[in-house]
Amino acid sequence: MSGDTTAADRSARARRWSAKDLLRRQTTTLVFVVIVGVVVLTVQSSGGFLSRISIETFFQFLAIPVVIGLAQMATLAVGQMNLAVGAIGGFAACLAGILMADAGLPVWLGAVVAVLAGLACGLINGVIVVLTQINGFIVTLATMTILSGVQYALVGTRTVTSDAWPQLQSLGSARPLGVPLIFWLSLAIAGLLSLAYRHALVARKMLASGGNPLAATLSGISNSRSLIAAHGLSGLLCGVAALLVLCSLPGVNKSIGGDWLLPSFAAPIIGGVALTGGGVAVLGTVLAATIVRLVDTARAAFQLDPSWVNLVIGAVVLGTVALGQANRRPKGLVRVRPTGPSRASTSEATPTGGVA
Repeated sequence: MSGDTTAADRSARARRWSAKDLLRRQTTTLVFVVIVGVVVLTVQSSGGFLSRISIETFFQFLAIPVVIGLAQMATLAVGQMNLAVGAIGGFAACLAGILMADAGLPVWLGAVVAVLAGLACGLINGVIVVLTQINGFIVTLATMTILSGVQYALVGTRTVTSDAWPQLQSLGSARPLGVPLIFWLSLAIAGLLSLAYRHALVARKMLASGGNPLAATLSGISNSRSLIAAHGLSGLLCGVAALLVLCSLPGVNKSIGGDWLLPSFAAPIIGGVALTGGGVAVLGTVLAATIVRLVDTARAAFQLDPSWVNLVIGAVVLGTVALGQANRRPKGLVRVRPTGPSRASTSEATPTGGVA
């Protein structure tokens, strides 16, 4: 018995180290791609890409993709998806904008409303998933539709201008060290998430539930609480993204959040987060969001059709998922079909994900 246990422990450690090595290699590749992208755009623009205005614009429009990528990562970590990322962010931004513009809500309170509205939507998604036992893909697809309708009901065809929240616009125009403040805020959020997933108990429980729900249950971890916490965190980050919208854009309307879905998936998946859950890659998500922004910048620089951006990003996401599945499949391992309702099996009692 002890020999079998020792062998199982060695196998589990080997799988964990294999996952960590894969994430390290992927991060190195992403850094290389970012460097190549910067060099290509710099050469193409004869150095103009590195000008002050160009750099400020690049990072100004990178902050929101980073945050929504982290929002999607939070649900992927527990083996779920959040299709309502854009709808939550758009609804939260429009709700706060309407309250500040039409109801005279103080600007600081409007900022709080945007964040709390995102958190509330995320928690509702999590509770529905737990109570109905329906996969988050279906639940968030439904809430995406509902919130998109509510967002349109709030603003209709109107654009609520940022004249009602000048203080937030001042924050959005701040440039510490020549880089937009909202980008620094997105990096701070990424740093806090990285620390949380490494050290915070609730975050570690979410990873355990995502990696192997059965093993988590046997260890006394509530998978239901982990799902609600993950969706709540995702909604909270969507609310933060809505706040960044209020800081950086000249107004809000029904289109806010409509183009967030693909970038929200592209950043964590390209960054190294597995769809099966159990692991996160905060740095990889930030780097992948940067690559997506570089692709969009290259599209404009080379005057390509905008549809090419979605084509390239979609193809890269599909290829990354396929390659990740191939690399994570243990060689020579016989899979045991689970006999109970859980998707975990005795041959995979230890999650192979991690934090990067």
